[in-house]
Amino acid sequence: MMKPLLTQVIPTVLDWHFPSMPVGHQAQDSDPEGDTSPQADVMVAEPEVAKPPMYAVVMYNDNYTPMEFVVYILQSEFRHNVDAAIEIMMTIHNSSKGIAGIYPKDIAETKAKKVNSLAHREGYPLLTQIEPHQGE
Repeated sequence: MMKPLLTQVIPTVLDWHFPSMPVGHQAQDSDPEGDTSPQADVMVAEPEVAKPPMYAVVMYNDNYTPMEFVVYILQSEFRHNVDAAIEIMMTIHNSSKGIAGIYPKDIAETKAKKVNSLAHREGYPLLTQIEPHQGE
């Protein structure tokens, strides 16, 4: 006696767009004239993207860090030209603090940590911190 052939059962795969319809079947609207077109019920809105809050990298004056080192830091880490670096350094010297740059929080934190590390490595007590910046 022959054994019956087992028929392979193929599960119906559903399209995630239309859970009740098998893959390959597309939902279409038909209009009275027999024209079929895909249905679009989704309205696309522009995403609302807010600018990140900005933070000022503030350098504080001390009586031990040489002015030349502060100018060097302002040029190398904050990309100021010589004249701007000297002007900011003089503001720090005369006002006890000055803004080296304004950046998003993560960049400001990174720059402040790097400056503090460089100053510490050179033996200077230069302190750099970040503060929230009220924009223009």
